[in-house]
Amino acid sequence: MQILNNDRLLRALLRQPVDTTPIWVMRQAGRYLPEYRATRARAGSFMQLCRTPELACEVTLQPLARFPLDAAILFSDILTVPDAMGLGLYFVEGEGPRFERVLRSAADIDALPRPDPEEALAYVMDAVRMIRRELDGRVPLIGFSGSPWTLATYMVEGGANREFAHTKGLLYDQPAVLHRLLTRLADTVTDYLNAQIRAGAQAVMIFDTWGGILTPAAYRDFSLEYMHRIVDGLIREHEGRRVPVTLFTKGGGQWLEAMADTGCDALGLDWTIDIGDARRRVGDRVALQGNLDPAVLYAGPERIRAEAAAIVSAYGGGSGHVFNLGHGIHPHIDPEHVAALVDAVHLAGATAGRSAVGGA
Repeated sequence: MQILNNDRLLRALLRQPVDTTPIWVMRQAGRYLPEYRATRARAGSFMQLCRTPELACEVTLQPLARFPLDAAILFSDILTVPDAMGLGLYFVEGEGPRFERVLRSAADIDALPRPDPEEALAYVMDAVRMIRRELDGRVPLIGFSGSPWTLATYMVEGGANREFAHTKGLLYDQPAVLHRLLTRLADTVTDYLNAQIRAGAQAVMIFDTWGGILTPAAYRDFSLEYMHRIVDGLIREHEGRRVPVTLFTKGGGQWLEAMADTGCDALGLDWTIDIGDARRRVGDRVALQGNLDPAVLYAGPERIRAEAAAIVSAYGGGSGHVFNLGHGIHPHIDPEHVAALVDAVHLAGATAGRSAVGGA
């Protein structure tokens, strides 16, 4: 087993004692860093950046060279999974992801393959292995995937969408067809995350970006059920350690108790819920990750420090808190403001007394 010089993240996700609150930032490798923009320009395109393990490794490590973060997260995209299933992912400048082929019928869905991630997504696994070597035990590496529901919305709509007319049309008019797609995606995502774990990811996260657009009943049946299946199928011990799994549903604060019942180790929170209230609701069943509004980082360092301290204080004493933003960092944030946030969280976390394992 490789010795980790900094295992705060893994310990906090498992509600074990830590010396201070760990922090990482969603999309911490991204457009707000000038060094990322330079590497992206060298790559020529976003997908080429994702598909070149050396460059994906480079941008994964860039924020760690600037900030004393407590984790690296694999640089990739959730839509590499449907791309590997044959839909032909491409990006339109200023518009986002698009697919050459979309799913609109049962026949389209039944024709989808179940790709072998070591072959169809070999570039991701090569990047994971390379990042682990380069990290050399400095901090743990987080792997990730999109949730089946979130992936399905892109695959059925053909790209980013605000109305989800085709996906919700399937949900209400042909639910059995949508369930077939979600079942296939749950199997594929399970394979994909397990391949990441075998390649070296030490924690994994499932991003359910669009679960919050569903009714409570639809969320349970079409999103949470399939994340639960993935959790049940994941490798949970590897390299002599527990592999924590975090579920994050943006806009899903009303369903935290049901999410905790899946057997995951942690829940990600967006900024629309008070983390203290969330902790009281889930008790000691799971750790919590979050949940600063990303827009706070437009403010000056003094306000950033105050907002970070307020969240650490609201969580309360004991371990089980991983500080993060409530969603991805905005591309125009000043990197110095991120530096202020990281320092503020570590200071506030040490002051709060994270060494005791807390309850609700």
